[in-house]
Amino acid sequence: MSVTASKPLLVALILAGAATTLGGCATKKYVREQIAPVSERVATLETRLQETDGTAKQALAEAQAAAGQSQQNGQRIDQLTGRVDSAEQRLTAAEQRPARRPRH
Repeated sequence: MSVTASKPLLVALILAGAATTLGGCATKKYVREQIAPVSERVATLETRLQETDGTAKQALAEAQAAAGQSQQNGQRIDQLTGRVDSAEQRLTAAEQRPARRPRH
């Protein structure tokens, strides 16, 4: 490389370094102003998340209650099925017996 080719590069590096150094750090006020909208959005989302979590927990409790009721209903149906089968068997047996004559 020649000296003339490296001069623009050197000038560019010096200017970049000066811009970075002279820019300084952000003030607390600036940082607060930049973070405030994000903090508000986060707070809003946290509130919505808590509401959604409550709704989900309520739905789970209702689903579990419905499952328990369904199980009880299934047991009742099983009991009634047994009773209906027994009644059908007695009816079938009664139909197959010869008719009795009334007593006088």
